[in-house]
Amino acid sequence: MPSKQKRSGPSPGPAACCPPETPDALDRLAAAVEDPAADEELATFAKALGHPVRVRILRMLASKDARMCCHIVDELPLAQSTVSEHLRILRTAGLVQVNETGLRAAYCIVPSALKRLKALLGAM
Repeated sequence: MPSKQKRSGPSPGPAACCPPETPDALDRLAAAVEDPAADEELATFAKALGHPVRVRILRMLASKDARMCCHIVDELPLAQSTVSEHLRILRTAGLVQVNETGLRAAYCIVPSALKRLKALLGAM
């Protein structure tokens, strides 16, 4: 059975690992705590970004104005149906939108959603 190593000296206090809070940071955190709708919105975004493929798709879309679904499928080692499901989740969260013309679907990022995501994360 491996033995546990004991630390010598007193335990480090909170200041050893966390920078001291500034009034600004505390005010932002308090405001964020008081807004359950913002918490729900952030959780929706986080869930949509909770899979590496969806993060990759978002990065792909950020590099161009729009991409056809078939081009996204060509760049990923996944079935078309799997890519479509990931795109559906991103659409449901409001992070991407689609412009359908006939049988083709072009996807692009919703800039206001990314701005909102950044604001929600910045408020933490």
